[in-house]
Order: sequence, then C-alpha cells, then structure tokens
Amino acid sequence: MTSLPWRDTPALYGRVSRALHWGMALLFAWQFTGMGVRAVLGRHPVSAFFVGTHAPLGTLLLALVALRAAWALAQWRRRPGHAPGWAGRAALAGHLALYGLMLVVPTLALLRAYGSGRAFAPFGLPLFPGFPGGPVGWMVAPANALHGWLAWLLLALVAGHAAMALLHRLRGQGDVLRRMAGRMGGQDGARA
Repeated sequence: MTSLPWRDTPALYGRVSRALHWGMALLFAWQFTGMGVRAVLGRHPVSAFFVGTHAPLGTLLLALVALRAAWALAQWRRRPGHAPGWAGRAALAGHLALYGLMLVVPTLALLRAYGSGRAFAPFGLPLFPGFPGGPVGWMVAPANALHGWLAWLLLALVAGHAAMALLHRLRGQGDVLRRMAGRMGGQDGARA
C-alpha cells in the first residue's frame, strides 16, 4: 500500500480535495450548530459564543470555497466522474447547487456587513473600513431576506449529499464515500 496522492485521480480524491472537503465540513457543522443553538436558546451566553464566531468563520468559508472551486476546476479531468445517465446528471446538479449556495450565502452576508457602514475585520484583519451615513438599503436588504433561508437550504442539501453517499454504499452501487473518506485507518491503496 502506498500513501494517498496529493492530487485527485479518477478513482479517488487526493489529499488537497479531502482536506478542503472535511475542513469545510467541520466549519459548516460549527456554523449550523451555532445557529441551531441560537434558534433554540435565543439570546443566551452559549448562543452568543457561537454567534461571535459566525461572521469570521463565514468569511473564512467563503475564501475556502473559492479555493476549493479553483482546485476542483484545476483537477476536473483527473477527479472521479459521476455515474452515467440521469443519476450522474442529478449528482452533478446537486454538487453545482452546493457550490453555488456555498458561494452565495456568505457573499450575501459580506454584502450586508459592508452595507451596514461598520468596519469589518474578521480575525483582526481589516477587510473593509466603516463609512458614515448609515446602512445602504440595497446592500443590506438581500441578506436580511435571503441569508438565513438559503443557509438552511444549504444544510438540507448537505444532508442530502451525505445521505446519498451512504445510500450508494448501503445499496452496493459503488462506494462513492470511499472516494472522499477513504477506508478506516487512512489507507486507500492509491498510488502517489
């Protein structure tokens, strides 16, 4: 057995794709856990802890999804393909919807943050300065209307994505989960 390759192969995703996938999965789990806690507890010290990390981690997620999309395009011809026929087209559409929402949801939040007129410095790094004059309605309104709803839709798609990977495994239709998760113990038998 050899170690997992850095780049994708037609049989499985490489180290970079896996690190981006699972790292983002952990960050999204944190984000959705925090918003779930907030929905249940309302204003509470526990929910305040999560909410305090929401904007900086959302900004980090936007940067990671841009990096992940660029990596996916660079690896497009190397990575595992989708099944032929309608199932493959549905999987491709689901993945495109996931990427689209992963870009749109935090972009709306950044537009709202900028339009608020307040300075924004995630992790202490100044992203944009504040400006006088109060909120800019056309920047704030779309996120106020859509950010939360689209985020919950993203969570539903993520749940469907995970469910389909497990369903493929349980039904013996190819172990698509192994392509991204590997076997227990971390060895895939892949060539570097």
